[in-house]
Amino acid sequence: MDYPNDQAPGAPVRSGIPEHGRIPKYYAVKARIAALLEELGEDSVIPTERDLAERYDVARETVRQAVRELVLEGRLKRRGRGTVVAGPKLAQPLSLASYTEGVRRQGRTPGRTLVTLDRFPCPEPLAAETGLTRGEPVWHLERVLLADDERVGLESTYVAVDRVPGLDGDFDPDSSFYAYLKAQGIDFGDADERIETVLATPREALLIGTPPALPMLLIHRVSRDTEGRPLERVRTLYRGDRFSFTTHLKG
Repeated sequence: MDYPNDQAPGAPVRSGIPEHGRIPKYYAVKARIAALLEELGEDSVIPTERDLAERYDVARETVRQAVRELVLEGRLKRRGRGTVVAGPKLAQPLSLASYTEGVRRQGRTPGRTLVTLDRFPCPEPLAAETGLTRGEPVWHLERVLLADDERVGLESTYVAVDRVPGLDGDFDPDSSFYAYLKAQGIDFGDADERIETVLATPREALLIGTPPALPMLLIHRVSRDTEGRPLERVRTLYRGDRFSFTTHLKG
């Protein structure tokens, strides 16, 4: 197979061109628009569909499909009636570090907006997954995740009331829950984590401010303290167009 000399590491092999060489017209236009984005720079408004169709001598529907894919991939974003070049994705580490730490390491300002904080008896499915006792009081903390005031995710945390009885009174919903736990003398020991791709429900899409068709990265985490006791169960939705995840593996 012939690899171009300028093939970027991690890029699709041969830029995604099939071996038979027949490239879908929209994909060819998409590649040309992607190159244009590098010239324009972040937050620049791209030309209109009509202008792009004339520039590349294709139908507007072909341009529309190319732009739609670039939006879904996070290379472009809608702003008002226009479309602008998006910035780089947030690279969140897969570790026991908090969301706050991950965002700050990239020079962005983390934030959260409280949706709900309530308590209810622990249901059987949650008890079976975490090792909590069925019926014991559990907090449910739901917050919209922000990066530089942009809504990028939705986080639901479940934790036993007896671990943090004052959560509804002495916790700032805009702050790091992990930092709060450490201030209470609780340290993380280990966690099990699972990642999948999903579509947001209509409610979730409304809270995050995205179209329901936008792919989401869903992370499930069950954490324990240093003594192996159940600590939290977290369900976090991240915008697929604004996030990637990193981890370090050792053999």
